[in-house]
Amino acid sequence: MNSEMRYAVLIDADNVAAKYTKNILDEVSNYGIATYKRVYGDWTRSNLAGWKNMALDNAITPVQQYSYTTGKNATDSAMIIDAMDVLYSNNVDGFCIVSSDSDFTRLAIRLRESGKHVIGMGEKKTPKPFSTACNAFKYLEVLAEEEVQPDEAAKVEMKTLESAIIRIIAENANLKEEINIGELGSRLQGRYPDFDVRNYGYSKFSQFLKDFDSLSFRQVGSSILVSQKMQVSSLDNVEDVLVSIVRTNGTKGYNLGELKKQLCAKMPNFDPKTFGYSKFSRFVENLSSFRIKNNMVLIVEDQ
Repeated sequence: MNSEMRYAVLIDADNVAAKYTKNILDEVSNYGIATYKRVYGDWTRSNLAGWKNMALDNAITPVQQYSYTTGKNATDSAMIIDAMDVLYSNNVDGFCIVSSDSDFTRLAIRLRESGKHVIGMGEKKTPKPFSTACNAFKYLEVLAEEEVQPDEAAKVEMKTLESAIIRIIAENANLKEEINIGELGSRLQGRYPDFDVRNYGYSKFSQFLKDFDSLSFRQVGSSILVSQKMQVSSLDNVEDVLVSIVRTNGTKGYNLGELKKQLCAKMPNFDPKTFGYSKFSRFVENLSSFRIKNNMVLIVEDQ
């Protein structure tokens, strides 16, 4: 995100603990500048006492909202009305809605329909509809680095994410069936707004990905390219992969040494000895699809 993007930070004091204040503002600073900072609640109630000092220390404007009717959340209504006022003022590029309440789901959708970037923040108890309605959703316990024990649901989520990553690579990879790690992260965030590597105990996306045995990585300059590992299952399978790699270079052929590197990146378990050859060059020479000339591997049918 552009560091100059302007955000309105609107906090539901009824559903968020004051101890998360610094974590909220620090996270918003990763996206841009907080030009509006407001926290909503009934300040005559003793349970919001912790928010008073936090609001003062962090230049957050407290907005008083009395509970006019028992059982109705007047704070939510005040936040929604203010959000729409800020939207129509056209003074911000995005919103940060901080609450664990699903009542803000429709607001998040409406703000996004108006072209605004919406960050949601809330505790782990936040209902899914609200988190998925945002462009990005951050869990406050994770931002505060509180100890959250991984449960069975988290393990299932990892499997779901792995399948999604493989689909993204298949759908958006280049001719070499690789995708830039930054592009992969953006597309994954688009599908799962509440995805954050910190949810799983990682600080970097690259570290998170390297825990998946199904992926391989290649450094090109300052870029990291990600592809799906392919298992060696048959000679025909290896030959097909080699053909696909050589074809990426048109009819010019492919350097033998580089071809081996590319094959091993896609098939880490490949070993020519599996097929009875001590050298990679000898293995390639005996495949009907190829011939080698001046250390370049050429596809026979292209000659």
